[in-house]
Amino acid sequence: MSTTPNGGTSYPRTPRTTPTRYKDRASWEREAIHAILDATYLCHLGFVADGAPVVLPTIHARVGDRLYVHGSTGSRPLRGAKGEQGLPVCVTVTLVDALVLTRSAFNHSLNFRSVVAHGTAHQVTDPEELTVALDALVDQVLPGRSAEVRPANAKELAATAVIRLELDEVSAKTRADLAHDDPEDLALPHWAGVVPVTTGYGTPVPDASTAVPLPANLAALATLTAAPDA
Repeated sequence: MSTTPNGGTSYPRTPRTTPTRYKDRASWEREAIHAILDATYLCHLGFVADGAPVVLPTIHARVGDRLYVHGSTGSRPLRGAKGEQGLPVCVTVTLVDALVLTRSAFNHSLNFRSVVAHGTAHQVTDPEELTVALDALVDQVLPGRSAEVRPANAKELAATAVIRLELDEVSAKTRADLAHDDPEDLALPHWAGVVPVTTGYGTPVPDASTAVPLPANLAALATLTAAPDA
């Protein structure tokens, strides 16, 4: 098993990656964190611009212990990440696995898996690394897709930017539990339980000009439904 930058199979705990509530739900295990990051392509990128917090939805991909986040060369976070000092950021990823419904409004919850990563992001400028990052971002959305399409040309690369965040200060937090009512509420005539939340894909609709058969990876995608244990 490969190790984290600190030489272990877990990321180091820091004040920013140690929750103040429900500490038992936190994990710094490398494999657990990577599994959550790899399970989706949507993340939220947080940073400070002109003294105010900004959070942007975007896509990400992990390559080893690096997280690549997609952007535009004209966007504020990418401009801030161009310098040697980089841009302090917080990247979050959340997967909702189930609705947890109880007899009282107060005890409702969600089963979830989440990752929060802190650090200083830098814009990727090395051409070889940029190619790796862009291929990883495309494949994060649809595995194998980067090998099936035309790569970006010089003009497109000039308009596209990627920032890199080293996974040094990162943690996961999860909830995978049943509904828990207070004892005095158990006799109330209200439904309680867990409702699994799944993500699925519909049947691909080809563009009118498409003359090739549906690729195998895209056909397989339409049959997938992520159904984690509630």
